[in-house]
Amino acid sequence: MLLPLSTAVADRLELLDEAGSTNAVLAERARAGSAREFDVVVTTSQTAGKGRLGRTWVAPPGKTIAVSVLLAPAADRLPWVPLVAGLAMARAVRSLVTGHEVTLKWPNDVQVDGLKVSGLLAELVPGAGVVVGAGLNLTMDAAELPTPVSTSLTLVGADPTDIVDRALAAYLGELRRAHALGAEDARREVERECSTIGRRVRVELPGGDDLYGTASGIDEAGRLVVDGRAVAAGDVTHLRYE
Repeated sequence: MLLPLSTAVADRLELLDEAGSTNAVLAERARAGSAREFDVVVTTSQTAGKGRLGRTWVAPPGKTIAVSVLLAPAADRLPWVPLVAGLAMARAVRSLVTGHEVTLKWPNDVQVDGLKVSGLLAELVPGAGVVVGAGLNLTMDAAELPTPVSTSLTLVGADPTDIVDRALAAYLGELRRAHALGAEDARREVERECSTIGRRVRVELPGGDDLYGTASGIDEAGRLVVDGRAVAAGDVTHLRYE
């Protein structure tokens, strides 16, 4: 498969026929010192992908892309890496579909009309940077979706022609722009895209407790503020009826 649009955006891009996890491949190279910032590893067949909170991410071969990018942010920008990556993916998806609402659900799920089309996972590689992995549902039909609250680009009307290259190039271009934002600009842009702000939410906290409240914003460290409490990590559900 040729990816002319994507290779024009990436510094170094490798397309793998299959990978257990593109994050694992790129992180290993980063630890070995053989990867540099904005190296990209991508596949349309990932067999052992990882999601947030230890979840697995598996999809039918050829129907999704899994892409990992090495970034080297300053220490004070580390909390913003997953958020700006989500911002980049939301804008990339919006460029590929029309007539649908594309939003970012804190911290970095991308939704189309409230259904998840993409998720991201950032992993710190000490001494090398952060590997940002993203999965994007491209051409899955309704029967292939992993959950009832998922969707794919073609299910919401995206043109399937060269969709791997067009989607990947759009994301990489937006990621370059978002990664260059200063902290305050990043905060403002993420809040503008984030559908969690202003919503009643339930946050499943890492310790097992649930936090209910209204998400009022994102603080200077990228944490979601719920009824005055800053949340650094957790699984967020938008509450429709309460």
